[in-house]
Amino acid sequence: MTSSDFGIYIHWPFCKAKCPYCDFNSHVRHDVVDHMSFAGAIVQELKWLQLKSKGKQVTSIFFGGGTPSLMPPAAVDMVLQSIASLWTVSETAEITLEANPTSVEAENFRGYRAAGVNRVSVGVQSLVEEDLKALGRQHTPDEALKAFRLATKIFPRVSFDLIYARPRQDYKMWIKELSQALSEQEGHMSLYQLTIEPETRYFDLQAAGSLVIPDDDTAAALYDITQELTDKHGLAAYEISNHAAAGHESLHNLTYWRYGDYAGAGPGAHSRLSDGKHRLALSTEKHPETWRQLVNTQGHGFIEQTPLAESEQAPEYLLMGLRITEGIELARYEELAGAPLDRFKIAGLEGLGFVTQAQGRLMATPRGRPILNAIIRELNG
Repeated sequence: MTSSDFGIYIHWPFCKAKCPYCDFNSHVRHDVVDHMSFAGAIVQELKWLQLKSKGKQVTSIFFGGGTPSLMPPAAVDMVLQSIASLWTVSETAEITLEANPTSVEAENFRGYRAAGVNRVSVGVQSLVEEDLKALGRQHTPDEALKAFRLATKIFPRVSFDLIYARPRQDYKMWIKELSQALSEQEGHMSLYQLTIEPETRYFDLQAAGSLVIPDDDTAAALYDITQELTDKHGLAAYEISNHAAAGHESLHNLTYWRYGDYAGAGPGAHSRLSDGKHRLALSTEKHPETWRQLVNTQGHGFIEQTPLAESEQAPEYLLMGLRITEGIELARYEELAGAPLDRFKIAGLEGLGFVTQAQGRLMATPRGRPILNAIIRELNG
């Protein structure tokens, strides 16, 4: 009853600049980064991870960050060749790289494709120049569109990624921007509402009263029009923030949401690895140079390896699985939890139109998805 998909995540932690909204493990280095040294350390860590995941077939690989498009194509090639030597890689494996649309990074696209990358997620984030500057992005709208169009000529699959509910953004502004993006997209869009995370520059600015984002009612209206416009263009909302034409869904992210296994290498990467009913949660050292030193001395940079009891896995499965429109298998949840979900709570949420059931699955409805966190708290309570 578990997902047979197995993904590998590669975390590249370096960025040209730290965006004020970003709480990911990203680091700016003013000295030259020894890319091949870090790629070599990732290869070493992958060898250690292979021992924890023998017999698995890789169905997806994802280069995230940070800014993976700062990696030289030779470094990407080194990592992919290592994965192919350590695991069996499916002939239909999805290999994604997140890319920032600056002209210098876009020039590497052909090198990534030659290395085996077959999907790129282009971080456009906004088509409004003033907003790009406020978001700390290093590109203009024209550069973003040029990079996206180039990517569509080189890669079989490309995602157009935007952030909305930004400071000063209103309903009409978002309709205009999203409509332009929809005229450019090639089958997949990641459309994220801006959230203010602790330990970010935006968090400090909001606390000081100098950053104001759309209120809840405006954010809800922006979400609703996003669903309406993407649906009209044939991009189904297969996950809360992700929209795709049939066959263009992100296979790697679906592995996470379906609570499948994945191995993560690089500074700050996480893994979930299973052996029958046993599941292990792992995470690596976040600081890049410290992580590399750990790899050099012990063969990996993992600092946490925590066995998860099945009772701990059930809430994770619920949290991840209700994000996608297909929802969760109720029998799988019961197997993990040792008990079924409370049928009275489900009935109450069904009565409110927030969840529905079909063929042994529980799904959040379109009405329920905007309040998914509250639904999960109710079901887990």
